Amino acid sequence: MNGTKRTTQHKQDPITRCVSAGRTETGKVRRRNEDAILARDDLGLWVVADGVGGHAAGDYASALIVERLGALRRDGDVYDFIEAIEDTLQQINAELRDFALVRQVDVIASTVVILVHDRQFVLCGWVGDSRAYVYENGQLRQLTRDHVHGLKPDVTQFGAAAHGPAGAGVLTRAIGAEDQLYLDWAVAGSRAGMQFLLCSDGINKELSDDELELAYRDSGAGPHEQLTRLFTQALERAARDNLSAVIVRLDEP
Repeated sequence: MNGTKRTTQHKQDPITRCVSAGRTETGKVRRRNEDAILARDDLGLWVVADGVGGHAAGDYASALIVERLGALRRDGDVYDFIEAIEDTLQQINAELRDFALVRQVDVIASTVVILVHDRQFVLCGWVGDSRAYVYENGQLRQLTRDHVHGLKPDVTQFGAAAHGPAGAGVLTRAIGAEDQLYLDWAVAGSRAGMQFLLCSDGINKELSDDELELAYRDSGAGPHEQLTRLFTQALERAARDNLSAVIVRLDEP
C-alpha cells in the first residue's frame, strides 16, 4: 500500500510479568498517519493516541502525547505515577490550545487511551474514543466508554462543524479540545493470563467486538501473532482510518 507508515514494537520484561506488541498503520484512505503508540514494558505503561481526523496537526498532537508520556520516570508508587501522567496531559492540553491560537485554527487535538500496570491492579485512563478491552476467561470486555455524543460517524468533528441531527457523532472530549481536561479511569485486575487491547477507533470501525475476541481464542498465540491477525483482517477491509493497537499480556513472573 502506498504511503503506509508501519511501526512494530515487541518487548518482554519478566520483572513486570508483561509481554506486549504494538503496531500502527496509515490505512488505505488517509494521506498521513495521525496515530501514535507507546509500549514501555519497563515502566508498565502503554499508550495509543489518535490525532483528531480532519483537524490541523493531529499527528503533532498524538506524537507529543506519546513523547511526553514516554519520557516519564516511575520512581515512586503507582499513585505518584498516575499523578505525573495526569499532570503531563494537562500541560499538553494547555500547549495544544495555545498552539491552535498561533496556527489560527479551531482546534489541534488527540484522543488517548493509557494502560498502567501494577502488581495489584491495572489502571486504564482515557480521553475520547480510543478504546481499551480486557480479555479473560474466554471473554472480551470493553473497559472504556467512548466520549461521543450520539451516533459516531467515520470522521469525528467538533462543535458547529459537526454534521448530523442534534450534534450526533460529536466527540465530547479530546486533549486540546477544551480549556479544562477531564480524564476517566477504570480499574481491572492484575492476574496471569489477562490480556489487554488498546486501539484507535480505526480498528473498531473495521472489526466488531466479536471479531476482536476471535483474535484471542488461540491460547498458544502471543501478542505479536494476535496483533498480526487483527491487522491482516482490518487491512482486508476498507481501512478508512489510521489503524493502531497495542496488546499487553500478563504472565507469571
